[in-house]
Order: sequence, then structure tokens, then C-alpha cells
Amino acid sequence: MPMFHLTPPELALPGFAAADPLAGLAGGILIGLAAALALLGLGRSAGVSGIAARAFGLAEAGMPRAMAVAFLLGLPLGAGLIRHWLGAGVGNFPGWPVLLLAGLVVGFGTRMGAGCTSGHGVCGLSRLSARSVVATVIFVGSGVITVALLRLAGSGG
Repeated sequence: MPMFHLTPPELALPGFAAADPLAGLAGGILIGLAAALALLGLGRSAGVSGIAARAFGLAEAGMPRAMAVAFLLGLPLGAGLIRHWLGAGVGNFPGWPVLLLAGLVVGFGTRMGAGCTSGHGVCGLSRLSARSVVATVIFVGSGVITVALLRLAGSGG
């Protein structure tokens, strides 16, 4: 199934044939809109770790639990619909044990950092929160270091 691209070929990024900057821009606008609606409509930031904690009954504060569950279910369902309708590709993922371990590590990190990349990077930065600026610098820096180490070890592209 051919991949759907919003970006015309003449605007493609050299060396990044699979990149689709206009799709990224559209996605960013939708994420920003959703974050603004959550803040204005619910008075809460749209951090996924907080929403997940609410959905699993680990947090009492936040959006109604049914809404949190619907939000979490919408993440993979929305991705599946886009894949079905637009023919978007499927990523390469490691096996379930690695994914489960990674999920536990990320979950621990979000509790330790009092939020996740969506909460700090999207919502916190837009509110000019100093704590979110520090957290986002740490998130991005950790990602850069991880990629560098994986490349040195001969994996990760």
C-alpha cells in the first residue's frame, strides 16, 4: 500500500524521503488545538500521563474517568483509522518484552518528573512554566544522548 504524503514531492526534505513536514505541521496544530481545548474547557492540561493515571484510577483529580478512558482508546483507534484511510506505514517496533519494559521506565520517569512530554512540552511550555522548560530540556537531551549512544553501538540507523 503506497504511503500518503501531504507534502508535495518538490517540497520534500533532501535525504529524508519518508518525511512529511506538512503532515507534521497539521499534527502539531491538532495537538495544540486539543491542548488549548482541554485547558479552556476542562481547566486542566492535556498531559497523557495524567490522563492515563486518571483512566486507570491512579489519580482522583482531572477529567472525568470515562472521558480519560475514551481519550486513551482514541489514541490507537485514531492512528488505526489514519492508517486504514490514508495508507500510512507501520513502524518497526521491538518485541513485547522490550515495549513493556520501556513503558514501565517511561511511566516511572513521568511520575518522577511530575508529567510527560505532552504535559510539559506542549502544555507547560505554552504556559511558560519554568518547571516544564527544565523537564523538556531534560527530555530532549536524554533523547539526543540515547540516539548518539545507539549509533555508537551500531544500531538505531
